[in-house]
Amino acid sequence: MYRFLLTPRWWVINVFTLLAIPVCLFMGSWQLSRFETRVNTHNQQQDEASAERKAAARPLGDLLPVTAETSGERAIATGRYDTAHQLLVPDRRLDGRDGFYVLTLLRVDGGKDGGKDGARGEGGDAAEDGAKALPVVRGWLPGDADDPAVAAKVPAPPSGQVTVTGALQASEHQGGDGVSASGGLPRGQLGMISAASLVNLVPYQVYDAWVTSAEAPGALKPVPPTAAEGTGLDIKAFQNLGYTGEWFVFAGFVVFMWFRLFRREAETARDLALGITPPEPTAPTAATAPDADPTPDDAERTRSPSATA
Repeated sequence: MYRFLLTPRWWVINVFTLLAIPVCLFMGSWQLSRFETRVNTHNQQQDEASAERKAAARPLGDLLPVTAETSGERAIATGRYDTAHQLLVPDRRLDGRDGFYVLTLLRVDGGKDGGKDGARGEGGDAAEDGAKALPVVRGWLPGDADDPAVAAKVPAPPSGQVTVTGALQASEHQGGDGVSASGGLPRGQLGMISAASLVNLVPYQVYDAWVTSAEAPGALKPVPPTAAEGTGLDIKAFQNLGYTGEWFVFAGFVVFMWFRLFRREAETARDLALGITPPEPTAPTAATAPDADPTPDDAERTRSPSATA
């Protein structure tokens, strides 16, 4: 009954099935290995980042420009806070609560590496010495930045020379978490922490980076550093996982189709062996054709009585 498996048609089907299943399984396993490699790389980067945060702080100049390797490392800078340009960054969440960042610009001596002597002057006077400024997020406060009562709780930045230690972060960009680049914010607020958004607000140059301070004064809470862009489990990793499932589904589909064709062919062969297969239809004869013209005898029998009268 299964002699049909030896026909040329079924030789092609069997060879295709025997080749397709291993190929699908191999490709699925390869995609799975790619996903596991990305996960292991991500975990390794996270471990390295944790070790770097526990390491001793390094001068700001040694960590610039910010890269995936230097992002999150502890930086140290010395200078004076520009008390005239403290800004609030609204719509930032921490521990599941809404609030805002408190950002103050640190005028770094010489605008180069965080200097050991600090910048001269304070506030507007610092604009004349050519010192570059480092945006420092001194902490986070819950509440609405538009509420005067909440904004009054923000502690004033310390005067005089200070040394700031915190995690170095890359400038934010549109589409980032919590970033508001639509504009229309009240005076004294900032939607995106970046040199491009600060350059029009202060009369001096700003580093293309910022620091989240490890210590927060008063009611403020320290803001944890964020992972560098491109170091997390990106969409490519989950694409690899999706492709893994697709290849295994293809392998199962090949097996399913083979059994379906085999079952249909076996049922046909069984019906033929039992003689229950319906006969092939024969061509209609002239007498049985629906459009055939009636014979003279038929015409005579079907002629009406009135016609013969």
